[in-house]
Amino acid sequence: MDQISISHVSKIYHTGDVETLALDDISFSIKKGEFVAIMGPSGSGKSTLMHILGALDNPTSGTYILDGQDVSKLSKDQLAEIRNKKIGFVFQAFNLLPRTTAIKNVALPMTYAGIHKDERMKKAEELLKEVGLGDRINHTSSQLSGGQMQRVAIARALSMNPAIILADEPTGNISTVQAEEIMRIFQDLQKQGHTIVLITHEPSIAVFSQRTIHIKDGKIDKEIKNGKGSHQ
Repeated sequence: MDQISISHVSKIYHTGDVETLALDDISFSIKKGEFVAIMGPSGSGKSTLMHILGALDNPTSGTYILDGQDVSKLSKDQLAEIRNKKIGFVFQAFNLLPRTTAIKNVALPMTYAGIHKDERMKKAEELLKEVGLGDRINHTSSQLSGGQMQRVAIARALSMNPAIILADEPTGNISTVQAEEIMRIFQDLQKQGHTIVLITHEPSIAVFSQRTIHIKDGKIDKEIKNGKGSHQ
């Protein structure tokens, strides 16, 4: 079953009298539980596409169907609800609170959702153990390596048990060895039933996915099957 369906999506940005076509009539679908990489060089449109997939922005034209719901027609409040309930975000820059412990960083989305403190701290600890940081729960971000910070960010993305994890260049700020460890975590999460959408410009990272959608100049250039990730 298709969880995500992008149909004839275009995005135009206006700066004064200048029009920039960031996405040009893109169509593709992603099945529930699939691991897909979206790859392209800087300026290809992949970041714009990530914003649309993450319900952070609406397309200029075309439709985005998520779990049978037309996201492209929703209000800002409805988009916010989808982001909170269905999508977990992992960013290149980690976006952690610097002087806050790992466990409190992970618990933060649950705080906003009104979950009781005991419950959210227990869940945050479980998630940190799941990503291999059970012995680092009380370390602040400044006491962690880049790879460890990205593990905290992944645990935080999982805190509301989202169906979809949207990872934007998640290995951009960490070493090659740490990057492979992070990609194996994503593979494990896919095996647990999460849908993973990975934005990257690195072929060595894209191969961990089941298939790669290549974007060039705002259009889909080609799609490549990766055989469920050649590193499994």
